[in-house]
Amino acid sequence: LVVMAALLAAASASRYYFVITLGERVVADIRSDVFRHVTTLSPSFFDTAQSGEIVSRLAADTTQVKSAVGATASVALRNVILGLGAVAMMVFTSPKLSGLVIAAIPVIVLPLVAFGRSVRRKSRLAQDTLADATAYASEQIGAVRTLQAFTNEKLVTGHFSAAVEAAFAAARSSIFARSFLTFFAIFMIFSSVVAVLWFGSRDVLDGTLSPGTLGQFLLYSVFAAGALGALSEVWGELSQAAGAAERLTEILAEKPAIQAPAHPKLLPATARGAISFDDVSFSYPAGPDRAAVHGLSFQVKPGETVAIVGPSGAGKSTVFSLLLRFYDPETGKIMIDGVNVREADPVAIRERIAIVPQDVTIFAASARDNIGFGRPDASQAEIEAAARDALADEFILKLEKGYASQVGERGVTLSGGQRQRVAIARAILRDAPILLLDEATSALDAESEMLVQTALERLMQDRTTIVIAHRLATVLKADRILVMDGGCIVEEGTHQSLVAKGGIYARLAKLQFET
Repeated sequence: LVVMAALLAAASASRYYFVITLGERVVADIRSDVFRHVTTLSPSFFDTAQSGEIVSRLAADTTQVKSAVGATASVALRNVILGLGAVAMMVFTSPKLSGLVIAAIPVIVLPLVAFGRSVRRKSRLAQDTLADATAYASEQIGAVRTLQAFTNEKLVTGHFSAAVEAAFAAARSSIFARSFLTFFAIFMIFSSVVAVLWFGSRDVLDGTLSPGTLGQFLLYSVFAAGALGALSEVWGELSQAAGAAERLTEILAEKPAIQAPAHPKLLPATARGAISFDDVSFSYPAGPDRAAVHGLSFQVKPGETVAIVGPSGAGKSTVFSLLLRFYDPETGKIMIDGVNVREADPVAIRERIAIVPQDVTIFAASARDNIGFGRPDASQAEIEAAARDALADEFILKLEKGYASQVGERGVTLSGGQRQRVAIARAILRDAPILLLDEATSALDAESEMLVQTALERLMQDRTTIVIAHRLATVLKADRILVMDGGCIVEEGTHQSLVAKGGIYARLAKLQFET
């Protein structure tokens, strides 16, 4: 008996270990696959999707799936074996009464399937509302300084509480549906046991069935009913997990708007950095009725520095998005080193471009990792060399752990000028032939301004550079200036020639550069 008890305990422990491990493995793979897929989606997807909602799917929805694959599967396996064994013994004991039980199965199962669909719909709604609350919390926590500066803690807390209550109401509705499913299943199952008892008692009174056989059959019926009742709860959990799985499947079904052609053209082995826009027109998917750029044509020679200026909404940033092939133009063509970007692999295009954005992205990682993001395979020596060229080495070495120092989420431990120099070091490390620079509009102190400008000059050397300019020092050093307004180029020339014309640039220069 002790040996049998030990074997039973070992079997139960093994079942639990392997089934739960399977659930964890499946969910880990799902999370990796979903995240990998999300990183390949085009920016047009993120124009409307909320990052917090996507994170909720990666976390909460996969947890629901894990529960179904892990613990739920373990319970299902045990009760399926128990139920099948009990049914087999019922058939062996009394085929007649077993036939009555089998005839009742469709009456029980078909409504359960219908209830399961309702549970799945309500579960999906619950997951959607939870994702909305998560997305809102993520957004507000990310902007906590602004939140507190405007003393909107109570307002934001109220909105989040309302979102949480909506999620709770949706979850309660899902739980009620599952509870009703379980109630119906158990009621019908044990009602069938009562019916078996009634028919069996008549057979006992007629002398066609012995009381002992009826008692034996009822015992097996209770085992089968208990197993089926447990499986009904499993069905409810599976239906709930199905709602979460649908949300994950939706993400996996999304296709990148920008994909490599079946047979992409190769860019020249020797990168020159020549760029041309030929009658390019484009509207963002979110605003198809308004052209971001139209009839846009210009060329940038290898090694040339071209500054783009213009009022807000003129289409300057759109030029960068099109060059990086985040979007494709509706008409016209964009060429890099003589190859139409539509015919090339987007990855190959982006590998030839370094970018320093206006709003610098600094990750919650070390200074070394933030610079190394420009080229993950770079050595420590290369990272430090890039930092020196960007004049970032001095302040990094003063950090507590030097290059290993954590700089905080969004680089909160760094000043504005320091964050910009980290971004410049990242671009230097990438060592791409084309540089896209969107100058920061925020003012820096005189020393930081000088350091940033010196670092930028080093970065721009021997590279084709397009810069969205906000500083007089930059436009003065540019080989050419393109003035954009309303999505097209309205003026072109040098600083002196454009000021002399007295047009849009002269007005912008007076307001933006000389005040």
